Amino acid sequence: MATDCEAWLNANPVEAGDLSDSFASGDEENGAVVIANKNINNEINGNWVSSSSNSIHEARLKAKAKRRLRKNSSRDSGRGDSLSDNGDVVRGTSVAPTSPKSKLLDRKSRLGKGRGLPKKGGAGGKGVWGRSGEVYEPEAVDEKDPNYDEAQENCVYETVVPPLDERDFEKTVTPIVQEYFEHADTNEVAELLAELNLGPMRSEVPSLAVSLALEAKASQRELTSRLLADLCGSILSRSDMEKSFDKLLRELPDLVLDTPGAPQLVGQFIARAVSDQILSKSYIEGYKGRVDCEYTRAALDRAAVLLKMSLDGLRIDNQWGTGGGQRPVTQLIKEMNLLLKEYILSGDSKEAERCLRDLEVPHFHHEFVYEAIVMVLESKGEKTFKMVLQLLKSLSASSVITVDQMRRGFGRVYMDIAEINIDVPRAYFILEQFVDKSFSMGIIDVKLRDLCPCRGRKRFVSEGDGGVVKVESY
Repeated sequence: MATDCEAWLNANPVEAGDLSDSFASGDEENGAVVIANKNINNEINGNWVSSSSNSIHEARLKAKAKRRLRKNSSRDSGRGDSLSDNGDVVRGTSVAPTSPKSKLLDRKSRLGKGRGLPKKGGAGGKGVWGRSGEVYEPEAVDEKDPNYDEAQENCVYETVVPPLDERDFEKTVTPIVQEYFEHADTNEVAELLAELNLGPMRSEVPSLAVSLALEAKASQRELTSRLLADLCGSILSRSDMEKSFDKLLRELPDLVLDTPGAPQLVGQFIARAVSDQILSKSYIEGYKGRVDCEYTRAALDRAAVLLKMSLDGLRIDNQWGTGGGQRPVTQLIKEMNLLLKEYILSGDSKEAERCLRDLEVPHFHHEFVYEAIVMVLESKGEKTFKMVLQLLKSLSASSVITVDQMRRGFGRVYMDIAEINIDVPRAYFILEQFVDKSFSMGIIDVKLRDLCPCRGRKRFVSEGDGGVVKVESY
């Protein structure tokens, strides 16, 4: 076997460098390329033609050269050296390989296409509509678009509010009227009604407002009359008012079940409407001879009487009275004085309490306490003293006059007692007695009683008394 190998080597000499598996530094790739070029003809379609042992060494060298070239080409992404289809080495520009980690963090395209700019020009991303600061202009209509319709160019789009039906009408308008009873601003009600599409329910607004006012206070009925006068012409017409009052007269049998005095109240509303020129003067005369319901007849009779009395000087525009918050202070003081005088004459504390409630001025009840105490100080008998005590006790027990209003009324008397004493010399003495009685009856507390002023001025008596200093008393 050894002799055969030696004979073959003598016939085919091979350089020592060709049999080594290593190359000198810097010539490794060149040596592999030389061997590949030298013996490239011994390989056809990846199969070795020679079957000798020398072909084994050459195959190893070629395979090693291919692996190195393939490794470099994968690192350089096609920009280094590579092998052609027939095994030739293709030289390329050498580029330093990059790390795989930097490749993963790179946002640019890995396909080698494009200029490396961000996607969508920087306008992409989740929840992004476009570039920051970009303004969209109206898109021009394309007449060549198959969906183009020439009739749509002249269309005008408006917000359409559907008309209210009966159920939605009550749910929508009732809170508006109830809020009006609190703020008394007719302009706000007119604006809210103008935003609604009332449609055929427009004539129902006055009847709904009057039906709510029948169960309210006198001051709120006055506000309702003012509201109808302000709405007529701007929101409602005269025909709407007439239709609404016609409906009220037809529904009187049902309204009487909740409000027994509904016929008289509706008659007053009709008279006020005629006085405010909301209804025509011939409105009542149009019902003559055509009324079968007794409640309707009573309402029309009440309206006719009030209109006849207005010709004699009665003012219908103030028939309901004015609410406490809208009434002048001088008028309130005058009515409270009349209330106290009527109570002293009649002695009916329940009627006095009812009249005080009807004034609807709980924030001004301290004036009532003040006037009552001043009346006691100016009186000359015990009757007024005892009756005022009983009245204040009754009003305090029923919480008509609160503790705060009672305290403020007594405090105002304490502050003005010096001026009252000028006209009433015994004012200090009477006030002390009244305060002590009020405390004993539970009208005031001990703190308010101790704040009662007393006259502490001292004077010298005549020489006949021995020059003794005495406290002045009455």
